[in-house]
Amino acid sequence: MPAVPAQFRALFWDVAPETLDSDYDEVYILGRILEFGQLVHVRWAIATYGLERIHDFFRTVGHPELSARTLSFWRAFFRAEKESWASPPAWRKSNIAPWVS
Repeated sequence: MPAVPAQFRALFWDVAPETLDSDYDEVYILGRILEFGQLVHVRWAIATYGLERIHDFFRTVGHPELSARTLSFWRAFFRAEKESWASPPAWRKSNIAPWVS
């Protein structure tokens, strides 16, 4: 798999994109690109992972960074309005730190 291009730095503000492994870090990479990416980023993701793998990402990974708006767009794109897609665990949806009582 190709490495994440260094010019994607704006999407990966917390890591050096060239250090990401596109296989090992797939969930992290797709979450960032599909939520915050521009068309050039999405095209790279499609070329790198393929549409079926991206569709499978939505079906199996409840990624906490994905907004309802993003999920709605991709549901329409994949014509998957009636499919069951994964959602993050309830504790990942909360803004409250787990150690705060």
